[in-house]
Amino acid sequence: MAKKQNYLGVDIGGGSLKVVELKPVGNRPQLVTYGYVDESYNIIKDDTPEARQEIANHLRELLKQSRVTSSRAVSALPSFSVFSSIINLPAMARKDLISAVRWEAKKFVPIPLEEMILDWEVLKEPGQIIPGSRTDDNKEKDSKVKDNKTADKEAKPETAKGNLKVLLTAAPKNLVNRYVELFKEVGLQLVGLETESFALERSLVGNDLSPVMVVDLGSRSISIIIFSAGVPTLNRSIDVGGRSVTKGLAEAMGLSELQAEQYKRDMSISLEKEPLEKLPRPVAYLINSLINEMRYILNIYQNQSRQPISKVIVTGGSCFVAGLTDYIYNIFNIKAFIGDPWARVIHPVDIDAMLKELGPRFAVSVGLAMREIV
Repeated sequence: MAKKQNYLGVDIGGGSLKVVELKPVGNRPQLVTYGYVDESYNIIKDDTPEARQEIANHLRELLKQSRVTSSRAVSALPSFSVFSSIINLPAMARKDLISAVRWEAKKFVPIPLEEMILDWEVLKEPGQIIPGSRTDDNKEKDSKVKDNKTADKEAKPETAKGNLKVLLTAAPKNLVNRYVELFKEVGLQLVGLETESFALERSLVGNDLSPVMVVDLGSRSISIIIFSAGVPTLNRSIDVGGRSVTKGLAEAMGLSELQAEQYKRDMSISLEKEPLEKLPRPVAYLINSLINEMRYILNIYQNQSRQPISKVIVTGGSCFVAGLTDYIYNIFNIKAFIGDPWARVIHPVDIDAMLKELGPRFAVSVGLAMREIV
């Protein structure tokens, strides 16, 4: 029955709030409605009652204006707020595996495990998730927070010979509780809470099992994720994003941030026509930071794997510079393009052009809404 229900993807970004409602039609999701509001949010750092109420009010109004019909929602924690790693363990019984995973988690999670919600999944080679292998032994029973649809299955993981690869994630309990309380406040049933990387994989990578790099240019940060066989194997974030460009333009040109944001959106800057050193300094800084971080994470990946990256998918509301994908190709010799999260979503042809323009900012919310359908 769950497969026949509509679901909302709710993305609380640093610079906007997005919702997408999808319904299942056959084996594909179909667009019901969508909406967004440009407003700065910081649910990670700002936990005051006033901040929580402001987000709740905006979300409630957005749901009303978008005319959503479902109350079942899936949301995502920002990648930089979640610790994740793939660990190698010898094959062992499930009861021993739980203890081993918790022991390994202590090595890379810099926060006491009592303050974290742990989640892990046993991976097949070359990276496929074994159905029923996920567990979340720290999860609050009534939180309804999951990181994979197999969350509440009790099936044991398949017995493996040799070593097990385990995808381990850890999220702060207090942050998870903020999301749970926010959705209760606006009358939504939070049926899933995952990391942004899984949503991006769902909407942009799909069934492609080759190694893929996704670059998410957000308002507050840049996230770079390498997926192998559909699993995020490397994930890094830096505190540079579209908001820093807006602030830099405002200071350099004597504009208000609102005026600078509009100026940024109206810019006809093109890397195809103008060399990097000729661009406004804040824009050049953003692109330099992106390229340096891509180079760094590619070096790490190439030291770990012989499989080359097949492509780079660029997304996020701040991928506003024309020619950016060609620039990436010229530097790394890897084909790059702007991702289209609507490619696997049924939608009216007459709004195709508009959806394509909005696509980069909706990649996470589309992927979230797809979670319980595909």
